Amino acid sequence: MQKYIILILKGIGMGAANVIPGVSGGTIALITGIFERLIHSIKSFNIKAIRLFFSGKFKEFAKHTDIYFLLAILIGIIIAVVSLAKVFDFLFINYPVYIWSFFFGLVLASVYFVGKTISKWSTSVVITFIIGVAIAVYVSTLNPAVENKGFVYLMFCGVAAICSMILPGLSGSFILVILGNYKLVAIDAINNRDIEILIPVLLGAVVGLLAFSHFLSWVFKKYKNQTIAILTGFILGSLSILWPWQKKIYLYNEFNELIIKKGEPVVARFERIIPETFNNEVMTAIIFVLVGIASIWLIEKLAKIK
Repeated sequence: MQKYIILILKGIGMGAANVIPGVSGGTIALITGIFERLIHSIKSFNIKAIRLFFSGKFKEFAKHTDIYFLLAILIGIIIAVVSLAKVFDFLFINYPVYIWSFFFGLVLASVYFVGKTISKWSTSVVITFIIGVAIAVYVSTLNPAVENKGFVYLMFCGVAAICSMILPGLSGSFILVILGNYKLVAIDAINNRDIEILIPVLLGAVVGLLAFSHFLSWVFKKYKNQTIAILTGFILGSLSILWPWQKKIYLYNEFNELIIKKGEPVVARFERIIPETFNNEVMTAIIFVLVGIASIWLIEKLAKIK
């Protein structure tokens, strides 16, 4: 029971991370030591698993898919997503600098703890690390699309978001921001239990997860150091997304008129700025960065306890 409670807590950590634009649930999975097992468990849902299930061999099915491990993680993720959507909505509105500072520290520390698991630094490992940084920085510069409720587009959002969620350093929520549907899916649909929005997203997520896990498992097994290097690069490159001081740049039409959607101006992008003065807000933000770093250090220490 203690083992599964710990797994549920790790799932809660993954779920909490996936609600936040810029933070990846895959990063939490990687630093808590369950990433590889998670990928293998998802990948095991194949023809053999279907045969075992429908032939009534439930014990063999559970062993083949590592289903109890997966269920514990899934329960934690669901608990976090459902309970924290409203909390994060409140925090981002009222304390944006402090919440971004905490996650900046959390992800900054992850770069070191994930990177140190690379057993040997070779030329190919360095190159893949640089590629990972470049991809994450490029993604962070993309302008958000306009909100779209189309069934096929929502399925595509599910595929893109879930693949990003399990990749350390690439945030599924941030991908939803880029696709223009973050508020629609991660805040409004979850808080309002909007089935019409959630069903196509979940369908896309299931398809994307099963397909992508096979590829990721193969790459992780064949090129482990290079895979960890590119994931570390993703994490480092994503830091620009989490910079605490950001200015909203709003979207205007060809007549230089502010575009309003659902009573709110549409955000085109976020411009990173440097605080003009070293005031109490800056000092408090630095404290939250340090708390984020300490949190990852503590998770790393707890993960080593046998």
